[in-house]
Amino acid sequence: MKTDEKILNEMETEKIEEKLSSEVREEFANSTMTKAGRLAMELNAERKRLKQELAEMQIEVEDLKPATPTGTVDSHVKWLATIFAVSGVFAMSAGLAQEGQWLYAVSACAWIYVGHCWNDKAIMIGSAITGTSVLMKIVEGLVQ
Repeated sequence: MKTDEKILNEMETEKIEEKLSSEVREEFANSTMTKAGRLAMELNAERKRLKQELAEMQIEVEDLKPATPTGTVDSHVKWLATIFAVSGVFAMSAGLAQEGQWLYAVSACAWIYVGHCWNDKAIMIGSAITGTSVLMKIVEGLVQ
């Protein structure tokens, strides 16, 4: 029975050793410690390398994650405002000036709301200026 356990332990050790990186194996190749001690040192070195690699990957993931909120009312308004703005610009380009201007004016108001929710003055100012410009054009068209 003991020989079977010993054989199984040796097989498990061999499987673990196969998974170790070549750099770790080379570092401990000529060590005078026991095979178990050497394996423990190799595993510890490999664990440290993997932790470092995981930390680097976590930083990359955090860099790619969007900074704006998702699933909230303001995020839905943001997307609707974007759709209205793009539709308004396309409508104006297609010769539907009044319809495009109204779509863009609604979009500007929605972006001002989003800027308020995010406490982002740049979004509010930019939207207020373009919205005012478009509203002035709408009023000019209504007066004539």
